[in-house]
Amino acid sequence: MPPGKFAQYVARMRRLPPAPASLVDVGVAVLLVAMTAVACWVSPNPVGTPIAGPAWLLVVFPVLFAGPLAWRRSAPLVAVVVPLAALTAQSLLTGNSPEGLEVILVVGVAVYSVAAHAARRTAVVGLVAALSAYAVYAWTNHDIRTGQTGELWAGSFFLVAMVAAWLSGVFVRVRREERHRQDEAADLERRTEQAAATERARLARELHDVISHTLSVVVLQAAGARAAGNATPATLEKIENSGRESLTEMRRLLDVLRHDGADGALAPQPGPADLPVLAAQLTEAGLPVRLTLDGDVGDLPPSLGLSVYRIVQESLTNVLKHAGQADAEVTVRADADAVVVDVVDNGAGGTDLREGGHGLVGMRERVTLFRGELTAGARPTGGFAVHARLPREGRSP
Repeated sequence: MPPGKFAQYVARMRRLPPAPASLVDVGVAVLLVAMTAVACWVSPNPVGTPIAGPAWLLVVFPVLFAGPLAWRRSAPLVAVVVPLAALTAQSLLTGNSPEGLEVILVVGVAVYSVAAHAARRTAVVGLVAALSAYAVYAWTNHDIRTGQTGELWAGSFFLVAMVAAWLSGVFVRVRREERHRQDEAADLERRTEQAAATERARLARELHDVISHTLSVVVLQAAGARAAGNATPATLEKIENSGRESLTEMRRLLDVLRHDGADGALAPQPGPADLPVLAAQLTEAGLPVRLTLDGDVGDLPPSLGLSVYRIVQESLTNVLKHAGQADAEVTVRADADAVVVDVVDNGAGGTDLREGGHGLVGMRERVTLFRGELTAGARPTGGFAVHARLPREGRSP
């Protein structure tokens, strides 16, 4: 074949998808069955010492000894126990254990496979089975039993090679598990970042709506004062307060937009005044909710009130999803400095889900926006608790 065509052939072969692992295992098993059959039936044996025994044993031995390797990934313990049992039976029936390349390859692949593809406890069972079979193998091997120096070295090499194959399989399994853990951690980080970005986009859209509403009020108040021709101090004070509030909300919006460029508008957003309706809806859905509003929660800035509502909403949604049969207690306390939100339930399950869910990611985004504090976790007495403190004047830098 000309060099150019050969290079094209190699390039095409590299582009082909890899063969499925099952097909590779079947191919390995077929090859080793053929090698074992040669050792059983061909004399002189080109791959090792001929395998002796009655005719019926020589017929079934290649399949029993090397055939199970076709399932070395899906059933690794079977793939090591059956070949070792066949080897042990052959040794005991004939009084002399076989030697040769096919024996080393089959035993090595089987022992490696149980260590690489089985659970740790199963891998140890496979090693114990291999060592037990080797003890019978060494006891029935004529050359090892007579104590010839060269044969003792050969027997020791077989033992060392078998243990080395098992350790290699353990190393491969540990590396594979470590890569799997790293992939899971990276996937969790990616999903968490995606959830945070989604929540920031939602915050941006909500704040956009709040600011649009507040600025509309400013414009209407100014237009009304100009039309009346008598801008009273009270009217000017309202315009000033609305303008200051809009500036505060604008700063928060810009903080969000530093991380995400979403825009758009939503319908008028809920606030603490809508919490009784939310509690009633969840009570009807099967989650009894006791709501306590302490302080003037209706006088909160729009974005702060919206965040309080969303924190309560997300906390109760998590209770409904993960806590099973439970009651929830919601307390919202407002004073001159901050708003404190506490959501407590007495459910019995799902704490891990709630601690790792995307709902808490959204809560943290909202609390961080106000330089607040958030704690969430299982209660010692059972259930789950969410505590958030949002300063009235807090905003992210």
